[in-house]
Amino acid sequence: MAERSSTGLMMMMMVEPSPALALTLPAEVREKLAELELELSEGDITQKGYEKKRGKLLAPYIPQIQGVDPSLQVDHRIQASSQAAPPTSKHNKPRAANSRDERFRSDLHTEAVQAALAKYKERKMPMPSKRRSVLVQSSVEACTPPDTSSASEDEGSLRRQGRMATSSPYQPHPTVEHWFNRVIQGSSTSSSASSTSSHPGGRSHSANATSGSAATVLADLMAHTQLGVPVNSRVSSKIQQLLNTLKRPKRPPLREFFVDDFEELLDVQQPDPNQPKPEGVQMSPLHGDPLGVVTNWPPSLLASLQRWGTAQPKSPCLTALDNAGKPVYTLTYGKLWTRSQKLAYTLLNKLSSRNEPLLRPGDRVALVFPNNDPVMFMVAFYGCLLAELVPVPIEVPLTRKDAGSQQIGFLLGSCGVTLALTTDACQKGLPKAQTGEVATFKGWPRLLWFVTDGKHVVKPPKDWSPPIRDASNETAYIEYKTSKEGSTMGITVSHAAMLAHCHALTQACGYTEGETITNVLDFKRDAGLWHGVLMSVMNRMHVISIPYSLMKVNPLSWIQKVHSYKARVAVVKSRDMHWSLLSQKDQRDISLSSLRMLIVADGANPWSISSCDAFLNVFQARGLRPEVICPCASSAEAMTVAIRRPPEMGVPPPGKAVLSMSCLSYGVIRVDTEEKLSVLTLQDVGQVMPGALVCVVRPEGTPYLCRTDEVGEICVSSCTTGISYYGLPGMTKNVFETIPVTASGSPVSDRPFTRSSLLGFIGPDNLLFVVGKMDGLMVVSGRRHNADDVVATALAVEPMKFVYRGR
Repeated sequence: MAERSSTGLMMMMMVEPSPALALTLPAEVREKLAELELELSEGDITQKGYEKKRGKLLAPYIPQIQGVDPSLQVDHRIQASSQAAPPTSKHNKPRAANSRDERFRSDLHTEAVQAALAKYKERKMPMPSKRRSVLVQSSVEACTPPDTSSASEDEGSLRRQGRMATSSPYQPHPTVEHWFNRVIQGSSTSSSASSTSSHPGGRSHSANATSGSAATVLADLMAHTQLGVPVNSRVSSKIQQLLNTLKRPKRPPLREFFVDDFEELLDVQQPDPNQPKPEGVQMSPLHGDPLGVVTNWPPSLLASLQRWGTAQPKSPCLTALDNAGKPVYTLTYGKLWTRSQKLAYTLLNKLSSRNEPLLRPGDRVALVFPNNDPVMFMVAFYGCLLAELVPVPIEVPLTRKDAGSQQIGFLLGSCGVTLALTTDACQKGLPKAQTGEVATFKGWPRLLWFVTDGKHVVKPPKDWSPPIRDASNETAYIEYKTSKEGSTMGITVSHAAMLAHCHALTQACGYTEGETITNVLDFKRDAGLWHGVLMSVMNRMHVISIPYSLMKVNPLSWIQKVHSYKARVAVVKSRDMHWSLLSQKDQRDISLSSLRMLIVADGANPWSISSCDAFLNVFQARGLRPEVICPCASSAEAMTVAIRRPPEMGVPPPGKAVLSMSCLSYGVIRVDTEEKLSVLTLQDVGQVMPGALVCVVRPEGTPYLCRTDEVGEICVSSCTTGISYYGLPGMTKNVFETIPVTASGSPVSDRPFTRSSLLGFIGPDNLLFVVGKMDGLMVVSGRRHNADDVVATALAVEPMKFVYRGR
């Protein structure tokens, strides 16, 4: 009976919350408790049902007492264990009052102090800045002993202590009584006096003097808990110093870092009622000139290579220069054809893994060639095409942990590349592992490196010939692009798009067989690849490739080669024109009268007009005609979007637009005067490409057509664009399969459009103007700015007047 009654009392105490625990209960739980008490007072529920429902409500929160404070976990166990103890019997006689009890041994107090300190450190609770006075009296129910059990114990500790109380009914709980004695003894009014606390067995115990200091330290630490228990105020200076240090935070809370701008961020940016708005009519899609029909046009680019390689084998195809500007090798069309055949046969028949071919048609192959070796790159590129492999031109990795090469490695991994082609000189310069092989770069898949030099390839049998197929929608090559976030994506270009792009460029630029072109751009990508590797082979042109290393040594080298080779076309960037201005005084006897086209590949950038104008002012006296400068606009996805035509094609004169930068920040086109400092002067990038359909849509949200005086993203529908992002169907659908719609929601065409990532508008005479790029777009307080505009503004100001040191 005693055991059952003590267990029942124990369960009653477990569901009876203390005042401190009640404060930690959620509001809905406290409301339900109040409703239960109201039902009990009105007689709607029995006492047994009330206790049962109340126990269910409080049961989930009993384990949380330990996390709140140790005192909350044991305050009701004190009452339960003390009330459940039966009267003393002859079998368990009380000890003498003056006998030394095990409960008051000094080592037990020390252990209790250490346990309390450990628990306080685990909780890491902030300490109040003020100490409670020990003279303030509080109820004994709030003065609970520290729990010396492990932090992992919860309700099991309650049950174990309940069993302890019932198994030894005549032996009082030492921790409970000792805690009561220490709390009462802590009074500063009588430091040496001892006090008693009544026990259910009718005994009283006096405190031991040796435990006074430890009890004081423990009580003092516990006084700083959330319950604020009144205890002794005598604390050592070290502990007081520790408390002062803990109450002073090392850094402000995280939310205080955002206090100043928090209200601002919550406010919704209201549009300026006076901001300019587009007033023009909805634009109509612009059609380019139709692609002309050529009777002897080859069915594919490889058919053109075979034609020139067999019919004009000694015709020069590509001339490479060294760092001194001297020609080191001239590749003829006959050599390009035979060397590409050798490489194609070797890749398909001489590379094997476990008696099986290493490569099969359609596999992707990485081309790793330096910028000063266009000959080997061209042979490798066409060798892959002849073997029906997909070349993936990339940059040469500099170090094993280069951040840029990590993104390239991700592209190679997603493309499933297992083989990399390179030159012997390039391979020797790559980082090596301890085994002597090329090291595996961070983020790259494991690659087999193959050197394409002559001694490593074999001559194919006489009865072997590569398949020359008509252009199809199969992938021809993959060109990589780096986004503004730093990720690298592969843009797939089909054989049909590659052939159509060469056709459109030939028609727009008026290329003819045997012309000489000077290429200053990177021959592995963008306009350098399109003009210097693909389109040149289509028209049997001679390309003079200027390496970037030579440009850094001699910025006038490309002008010198135009003069010496009587080049008809030059493909440059505005930076090349700017650098040549800095050193043009050192060169007198040069002439640019042979040029009929000076293609500015980055003519869409707003700062290119200043370079073009300055270059014309200097070199017009040396034979350069103003109408020769032909800026163009292009992107990796849409390829060439527009280009200014050469003068002999009867096109309208070039145009300039002086626009208000304030209105441009709202996406509105407003003509301004050139005398102001807040204007942006733009040059056109010519007419759209032949066979293309171009429109301008709003850059955000649904691709609605823009108004005629509104800036938007230029979209192109043509057979000359890329077809997808390799392995990214979601992004492909958003970029390469855009359907522009009118204001009523109807599509403008049944053909999908490709987003070019160029921001611009269509001006007078159907000339295209570009004001920036989507990758450089910055939206500040609802106004759009472009990173190119910032650069253009910095280049336009006079440094001595506006730019100061330290700003």
